[in-house]
Amino acid sequence: MPANPHGYTLNHTMLRVKDPAESLAFYCDVLGMTLLNKVDVEPGEFSLFFLGYVESEDEVPTDPREAARYVFQRQGVLELTHNWGTEDKDGAVYHDGNSEPRGFGHIALDVPDVDAACARFEEAGVTFVKKPDEGMMKGLAFIKDPDGYWVEILSAANMAGGI
Repeated sequence: MPANPHGYTLNHTMLRVKDPAESLAFYCDVLGMTLLNKVDVEPGEFSLFFLGYVESEDEVPTDPREAARYVFQRQGVLELTHNWGTEDKDGAVYHDGNSEPRGFGHIALDVPDVDAACARFEEAGVTFVKKPDEGMMKGLAFIKDPDGYWVEILSAANMAGGI
């Protein structure tokens, strides 16, 4: 029997965000993702921002239908959902999953060099939950996005020998 007899793939993970400008700056400018598509759903008063890693921004279609097809045929997409008006509220709007009651944990990024990535994040003023030389598991880090969601920073090459 094939490993995946149904042909399923994990397309995307969705996180709700309070302020899309702040979140897009974090995910695009700090983590290097590209905005693949944006959809405004006026009747529901929310916007969807689909992000991912690309070789070249030229590969991202500009036509809305083609952009949607492009997003939903990929793997490893991050969807940020912004409910209009939340950016005007004081304090946290969403539960990050890492305070009580615990639930959602984190997303993870594979980077070529954890220390170099973390130096870049530190320079950008990113909040660290755990640095690579801290804790029981050395060589990986956890940072927080603007809404407090944790992002694990790891190197696949290091993880293969470290677990």
